[in-house]
Amino acid sequence: MIRAHSGDDTDRSDYSSARPDPFAPARLGPLTLRNRVLKAATFEGVMPRGAVTDRLVEFHREVAAGGVAMSTVAYCAVSMGGRVHRDTMVMRPGIARDLARVAEAVHDEGALVAAQLGHAGLVANTRSNGCATAAPSTRFSPAAMALVRGLDHDGIEAIIREFAAATQVVEEAGFDAVELHLGHNYLLSSFMSPNLNRRRDEYGGTVENRMRFPLRVVEAVRGSLGSHMALTVKFNMVDGVPSGLWLDDSLPMAALIEAQGMVDAIELTGGSSLLNAMYYFRGDVPMREFAATQPRLVGWGLRLFGGRMFPEMPYEDLFLLPMARQFRERLSTPLILLGGVNGRTDVDRAMAEGFDFVAMGRALLREPDLPIRMATHPRAAGLCVHCNKCVPTIYSGTRCVLREGPASSPTPRGDSTIR
Repeated sequence: MIRAHSGDDTDRSDYSSARPDPFAPARLGPLTLRNRVLKAATFEGVMPRGAVTDRLVEFHREVAAGGVAMSTVAYCAVSMGGRVHRDTMVMRPGIARDLARVAEAVHDEGALVAAQLGHAGLVANTRSNGCATAAPSTRFSPAAMALVRGLDHDGIEAIIREFAAATQVVEEAGFDAVELHLGHNYLLSSFMSPNLNRRRDEYGGTVENRMRFPLRVVEAVRGSLGSHMALTVKFNMVDGVPSGLWLDDSLPMAALIEAQGMVDAIELTGGSSLLNAMYYFRGDVPMREFAATQPRLVGWGLRLFGGRMFPEMPYEDLFLLPMARQFRERLSTPLILLGGVNGRTDVDRAMAEGFDFVAMGRALLREPDLPIRMATHPRAAGLCVHCNKCVPTIYSGTRCVLREGPASSPTPRGDSTIR
C-alpha cells in the first residue's frame, strides 16, 4: 500500500483555534445536522434487481449508529435506462414504501438520510440493463460495450422530467435531502466535460452551454423538493483524463451553480468512472480482485489493459484538498470536503480551511463508529489502509475485507461495470 506525504508542512496541531466544532450541531439548508461528518455515497451492492433489502437498511443503520450526521444512499437512478447495472435502484413510485425503511432506521439512530440521484449515462452497462442509455454526444462506451447515442432535445426534456419525478419519490420515502450526481462522468457530469461533450447546439461548446442541462436539472429537482429538504450536488472539479474537465472550466461552472441560488452545499470530487476511477480512490489497485468479479473474458481484459482505467495513484490524506481550496476561495456556498478524510486531525484541518462539512467513505466501511471515536478523542485516526479491496466487493455487498465477522455471501457474476 502506497502512502505519500501531502506536501503541506503545516503543523496540524494548530488547527483547533481557527475551526468550528465539527461535532456540534450545524445547519445544512433547512436541516439541523448533529455534527459536520457525512457518510459519502458508496454503492452498497445489496440491491438485487434494485430491491430494498434488509442488508441495505442495516448498512445505513450501522453508520448512523456510528455517529455520522447524515448517510447517503447510492446510487438512485432516475430511470431504468439511467441505472449503472441491473442491480441499481430506480426511484419509481412503487419503491417509496420500501425505501422508507432505510429512512426510519437512520432516523431511529439520530441521523438524517439523503438519496443520491443520477443517470449513469456513458457509465451504464447496457448489456446488464437490457436497455439503452444516453450521452451528450455519440461515442463508444467501454462500460456499455457499445455505441451510445447523443441525446436529442426531446431526450433532454424527458430526463429532466425523470429527475423531478424521482425527487418526489425520495420525499415520499421520508428522506431529508437529495444529492444530485454531477460527478465522475455520469450523464450530467459528461455534459460538463469538454472531452465527452462535442455538441454544437445550446448544450455544448462554452462553459455556460455545457452547464445548461445540469442547471436545468438542479432547477427541476429544487422545484419538486419539499421546503423541509436540503439539496446538494456532487460536483466534478476535474475528470482526471487528458482533454477532460479541469479547474479553468469547473470553477466558473461552480459559480453558475452558486448564482442559481438553489443548492444548499456542493460536495467536491473528481475523476471518471468511465476513464479513471482511481482518481477518487487513490492507493492500491487490487486488479486481481477486480478481475475475479467479472465474467472470464472481461476479467482477462482487465488483467491485460485494466491499468489504463485504474492507474496507480498514491494515497495521501485529504488528497482533493489542494484543488478544493480553489473553490473555497471563490465561493460562499457551503462546501463538503471529500477524499482522504481518515481521522480527527483531517476533520479539524478541513474546518480550519473553511470547509463546512466532510464526507467519509472507505474509512467508515472499516469503522462505522469512527465518528463517535473522533468526537471524544482529538487525535483519533482511522484504521483504513486504503488497500481498495473494498471496491470489488460492490458485487457481493460492499464491505471492508479486514473487518471481523462473516463475509457476505457472493452474488453471481455477470455485471461488467466497475464503479
